[in-house]
Amino acid sequence: MFTGIVTDLGEVRALERRGDLRARIGTGYDMSTVEMGASIACDGVCLTVVGIGPDWFDVDISAETVSKTNVGGEDGDNSGWQVGQRLNLERALKVGDELGGHIVSGHVDGVAEIVSMEDEGDSTRFVFRVPGDLAKFVAPKGSVALNGTSLTVNDVNGAEFGVNIIPHTKAVTSWGAASVGDAVNFEIDTLARYVARLAEWKA
Repeated sequence: MFTGIVTDLGEVRALERRGDLRARIGTGYDMSTVEMGASIACDGVCLTVVGIGPDWFDVDISAETVSKTNVGGEDGDNSGWQVGQRLNLERALKVGDELGGHIVSGHVDGVAEIVSMEDEGDSTRFVFRVPGDLAKFVAPKGSVALNGTSLTVNDVNGAEFGVNIIPHTKAVTSWGAASVGDAVNFEIDTLARYVARLAEWKA
């Protein structure tokens, strides 16, 4: 489990197809404290560490994960992860850690698209569009995880919703390099998932 509070800005150093996709990710984490098999959220995708170096770790990404996230991009194009790309990283939550965001599983529900970006004071207002079947899980003042970042929804209009990202968040995450049209890993709030399921059950 994670909190959606990014603790490092990593970098994709290598990508290799070997059945699954293997990625080498550069990091500022003290890798002597990371064990083989540990879980690290990479742009919101929970991945297992399968190799460790002094300032990097390797992960294997299954074809299913590649197809359901922004790791793979659209079929036939190069919009997926690229060498040199920056990734939001978060190590798994430990018992007793401060829960600064909201409970995030690292299981991406779908890919959202950045529709617009507009400065509002010092912050930037982002509008995202999500697949229609996921729109019902997004509510004003609710939480979502976007590329592994816990964010509060300001407003909702059909399949589009807006959030404001403050300068500090842009400075310490990959949001400072975001552009309109980017594909973003989207995870709905766990509470919203269960409320919707209960409503279906009662219906």
